[in-house]
Amino acid sequence: MDWSVYAIIGLVVVIGIAAALVYVGRRVDRGDDDPLQARLSEFTQRGESVTLEDIEMSQPFQERVIIPILKSFGDMATRFTPQNQLEQISRKLELAGKAGSIDPPMFMTSKFGVAVVAAIGTFVISVFVSHKPVSQAILFALIGLVVGYFFPDLWLSSAITKRQEEVRKAMPDALDLLTICVEAGLGFDSAMSNVAEKWENELSMAFARAIREIQLGKLRREALRSMADRIDIGEMTSFVAAVIQSESLGVSMAKVLRIQSEQMRMLRRQRAEEKAHQAPVKMLFPMIFFIFPSIFIVLMTPAILKIMAIDM
Repeated sequence: MDWSVYAIIGLVVVIGIAAALVYVGRRVDRGDDDPLQARLSEFTQRGESVTLEDIEMSQPFQERVIIPILKSFGDMATRFTPQNQLEQISRKLELAGKAGSIDPPMFMTSKFGVAVVAAIGTFVISVFVSHKPVSQAILFALIGLVVGYFFPDLWLSSAITKRQEEVRKAMPDALDLLTICVEAGLGFDSAMSNVAEKWENELSMAFARAIREIQLGKLRREALRSMADRIDIGEMTSFVAAVIQSESLGVSMAKVLRIQSEQMRMLRRQRAEEKAHQAPVKMLFPMIFFIFPSIFIVLMTPAILKIMAIDM
């Protein structure tokens, strides 16, 4: 019985280490070059004669072994996944800003991997730590399997919300800088480049990507619409529509940007006031369940002790 316990625990540890290595290996910046190309450039600068096998062997272990294995499992999972679901996953990854580091097959693999790890971990804890019967442990393992399968979806939804909120907070200041640059005589594309160079946030990255698309030959209106579609918030959609309309009608870009900046600040102030009005309602539940019981204990305990002393 002991060897089976050690085997299960070892399997859980191996899967956890593999997941951690994949996470560290896949956590790359959007502006980084291809690792193979970077190593090839490094060897070229040294003047060394290398082969493709040498370059591949110089990569980390997770890049050479673990990630290809997970990708193969992801490709197998995508064969049995409906196309519309894959498109929805790709869309969510785009909204979360993770499309450059995670693809739909890798995301599907992570869902199955987290589900298996959660099921095995729940079973091991239930049997060997909590000493539950095997039937209850299997039930808990099934619950852990379901929760682990849907946990990456919850994480992705949280990443989408966080990114959109970050863009909302940064838009008024970014539009102020755009307005100043345009009024100073810069073109709209140059002004967007200045905003992209000024900050390091999701909005500046979105501007930088739109500028790269324009430089590659994409029309400005199409690049801006794609940017608004990748962020998918009302403020960005309104801003892009106003810019495209001013460009089509020949209206002053600086005036349009100033109006948009004032509207963004007004919306941000309204959201802050809305959250302030929601604060008393949100504070009600912790007060009822945590603060009021403590107050009752402090106030009522002396009276209860006196009543008990009188009765005795």
